[in-house]
Amino acid sequence: MNVAVGSTNPVKVDAVEQTLERFRPSVTAVAVDSGVPEQPWSIEETATGAENRARRALAASDGEYGVGLEGGVARLDGVPGVSLIMWAAATDGDRMERGGGPTLRLPDDVARRLENGAELGPVMDDRLGTDGIAEADGAAGVLTAGLTDRTKALGEAVACAFGPFVADDRDSTTC
Repeated sequence: MNVAVGSTNPVKVDAVEQTLERFRPSVTAVAVDSGVPEQPWSIEETATGAENRARRALAASDGEYGVGLEGGVARLDGVPGVSLIMWAAATDGDRMERGGGPTLRLPDDVARRLENGAELGPVMDDRLGTDGIAEADGAAGVLTAGLTDRTKALGEAVACAFGPFVADDRDSTTC
């Protein structure tokens, strides 16, 4: 199984490799543009970014599948504050499947900075005195005290998007 991932971020590549491990995939990182803002601000923008990454990765490679992952933020109906959201998309060139990952509320001070135009990774780095949190545990890891991390959270989205391609019931729907 040859899979092209629409990112060179090692966390995103690891999420695909770990999630699809039992299929022994050959995973190739492909630098592609998401086609959405650096900080997507809705489910629609975040899912669209994942779809664009999946399509573009497949087109730029000799992979059998393209996978795109995108993290974003959104205000969700019935949920207070601003939430971190994660979406994945998988395509074989004919079919596109999507899946969401965990969602968690961001601290109010982080949400305010995002609302003023900042991007989550740099805001978290500034808050923590780190550099490159988006290529490590991510906000998900920090804000859950390690109960999950960015790789695991993105991996859940990958499982939900890719699952219909490998499930016994080919009419399966996404998670």
